[in-house]
Amino acid sequence: MRALVSIFTALLIGISLYQLSFTWFVNNHETEIAAKAEQHIKRSFPSAEQKYPGNKEAQAIYQDSLDQLMADYRDSLFEATKDKSITWWGQTYQKSKESELLLGLDLQGGINVTMDIALDGLVKGLANNPRDARILAAIADAQQQKLTSDQNFIDLFAQSYKKLNPDSKLAPQFANANRNKLGINDNDQKVIDYIKGEANGAMSQTFQVLRRRIDKFGVAQPNINLDENKGIITVELAGATDPERVRKYLQSTANLQFWEVYSLGDPVMQSAYQNADKALETYLYGNKAAAADSATKKIVDSLRNLKDAASIAKADSVKKAADSIALTSRMNPLFRVLYPVQPYTDKETGRQAFGAAIGYSALKDTGKVNQYLAIPSVRNNFPANAKFLWGKQDRDENGAPVQVLQLYVVKAIPGKDGAELEGSAIENAFQDYDQVGNVTVSMSMTTTGGQKWADMTGRNVGKPIAIVLDDIVYSAPNVNQKIEGGNSQITMGSGSAKQKALVLEEAVDLANILKSGKLEAPAKIVQEQVVGPTLGKEAVDGGISSFTYSFIVIFLLMLVYYNTAGIVANIALILNLLFTIGVLSSLNATLTAPGIAGLVLTIGMAVDTNVIIFERIKEELSRGLAHNEAVKIGYRRSLPPVLDAHVTTFLTAAILAYFGLGPVLGFATTQMLGIVLSLFCGIMVSRLITDFWTNKNRHFNYFTNLSKRIFKHASFKFIEYRRVAYGISVVVLLLGVGSIFNGFNQGVEFKGGRSYVVNFGKPVNIDEIRNTLEKTFGEFPVIKTYGSSSKLEITTSYKINEPGSSVDTAVQNTLFAGLKTFLPEGTTAEQFASHKFIEGTKKVDPTISDDLKSGAQWATFWSLLIIA
Repeated sequence: MRALVSIFTALLIGISLYQLSFTWFVNNHETEIAAKAEQHIKRSFPSAEQKYPGNKEAQAIYQDSLDQLMADYRDSLFEATKDKSITWWGQTYQKSKESELLLGLDLQGGINVTMDIALDGLVKGLANNPRDARILAAIADAQQQKLTSDQNFIDLFAQSYKKLNPDSKLAPQFANANRNKLGINDNDQKVIDYIKGEANGAMSQTFQVLRRRIDKFGVAQPNINLDENKGIITVELAGATDPERVRKYLQSTANLQFWEVYSLGDPVMQSAYQNADKALETYLYGNKAAAADSATKKIVDSLRNLKDAASIAKADSVKKAADSIALTSRMNPLFRVLYPVQPYTDKETGRQAFGAAIGYSALKDTGKVNQYLAIPSVRNNFPANAKFLWGKQDRDENGAPVQVLQLYVVKAIPGKDGAELEGSAIENAFQDYDQVGNVTVSMSMTTTGGQKWADMTGRNVGKPIAIVLDDIVYSAPNVNQKIEGGNSQITMGSGSAKQKALVLEEAVDLANILKSGKLEAPAKIVQEQVVGPTLGKEAVDGGISSFTYSFIVIFLLMLVYYNTAGIVANIALILNLLFTIGVLSSLNATLTAPGIAGLVLTIGMAVDTNVIIFERIKEELSRGLAHNEAVKIGYRRSLPPVLDAHVTTFLTAAILAYFGLGPVLGFATTQMLGIVLSLFCGIMVSRLITDFWTNKNRHFNYFTNLSKRIFKHASFKFIEYRRVAYGISVVVLLLGVGSIFNGFNQGVEFKGGRSYVVNFGKPVNIDEIRNTLEKTFGEFPVIKTYGSSSKLEITTSYKINEPGSSVDTAVQNTLFAGLKTFLPEGTTAEQFASHKFIEGTKKVDPTISDDLKSGAQWATFWSLLIIA
């Protein structure tokens, strides 16, 4: 057992140190880059005071410009080191960045949103008549109920329809539009199950679309999760700095399009591809190549002028080497990152043919390809209506993502942003099989869409048509014949058992993508939190300070009270913290401010374990037992109370993790991990160290002069004063119960509203601001100091029930109008919106606030029940 504990401890130490070394390397490298950027700006530009002496306003504007220049220069240095030789344990900086300990947005700034998936559009899309008064009335009633209910929307819709139409069945409202799945005489439960299945597919598709979209925000390790039961998606973008862009991009509906395609089978495209490569070579190496050739010519001519055989031979050798180097380094710069696709032999015709893509590129090189194709001299070689789109990331037979993307060139319509055929033309789509068992996707179109589809397929017989969602090509099937009537079938193929499973999954995904044009399930932001980098830095500093102080106090207390035995407790404490943070980093978990609170609590739990054990050992020693025997009994008899405390706390943390969102989840996760490791370190590791020491005929001292004296003459009359304690308990209980009936001052999470952390730069009077904002908002906001008297957290429910993305901006402008007299003179609305004044924001819609309130109530109930 000891050997197993020793091995496991050594492995945990090695893994934790290895994992955390990436964080050290990244932070060290980023500090060096930031210092270089700062030195460069200081050397290249005068200071704000030197540039505009005495002019504070000009200095502020100029300093903002310098800060932006420094940020841009720092970013360019980071970009330059992504694929270079700066490595750690064989990993590049970029790979190390992916392995570092992740900090939540409350520690580094960023944006967190909770999105509610709106399923009313899906229900309308599935109905025979989306404008039927009964359907619309039931949807409206269900939406109203959802504000105060935690039931899913489909069940609420079914209940509302039955309540408003007690004698009417659901099947006649949905069977015609979904005749392949529903019959006119089906019972209500079958209809509800079908709608729920479609809803799950739509939610999954919305989730996938959002997951692909957030990759474009340029933040490291974005976090996105789907809860199908609640119909919500949570997105955390630590490091994102543009809330308006995030709101707009996440809430836009899926953009499904069908495009005609240019392939390499087209001679025009073959010529364009080759000419683009030559144009890029000229652009990249033209002037340098001419200079190099000129230098080489001078060397060769000077050697030839010597006119002896050896010099002439050397001149020929120099020219040949120079030509070889030039060919190797300059030739085909585009083809080196965008490899042309190769033709294949068509089984039916026996002729050489090309696929829909023109080339493929390694995932890491796609950015470089985009830069090259954006160069005018390169782009101008392709047709004027050519539009470049990347395909989706495919998977190998084992399901692992392939690190290669294909590039397609579609035919845009001159003077038009959209495609000839958009997703609104799709009426239905589903995964199916053909006569020989191949996996297919069947789709049907509206009358107008079917006519356009017939024209489009008629022009492209034998050619591919690209199916594109949000500018990503998901499929580009070949057209075998003109398709009339609007009903089509896309053959996905077959293969081995593994390949068939992947093909089937891709077919289901493609069917959902095609349905996204008709069965929309857009996601609406119902909760939002924005934390500025300044506020994040303060949270980090505060967290580190609280963590450090608590650690030092407990560390010293153990030594002062338990003598050399305190060393054992402190070693267990250090290892517990190392393992907790190391495992969090290994799991790519995110450390948040509540997570740091969980760590601080873990310190207390870890010490509690050793305190209980050591006190038991001291009791046995005081009874006259030998050290070895006292240690054995102390550890054995301390195990039940230690386990009891840890298991109870673990279960309550698990309940918090189940019901909690965001910060609560971060706290609970860290707490559960810390509790498990606290047991391991407090019992296993500390016993291992103690046995190792005692086996050498030595022992730890568990007493100090302080600990001997402090309780030596203790005489606490607990029983004698029990009636006083009863009386105090009853009073406290009555006051607690009475406060419940008095009502709670609920925060923004439980009642809905917007909260802003405003930095005024100087101490302000809260009462004056509250009275001023009452006139502005028409209600008294809740105002609290936030860390210092110059920072206030202002919470208001003003316009919280009004829909629309413009409302957020309107409320913020109203807040600015109310606070203008308290801000520095000359402050504009744009400046107020920056992180200099608004360091953080939070928004909670009434829809999600009821869910949060319900979750808190259930978490409290189950926690009390389990503890009891």
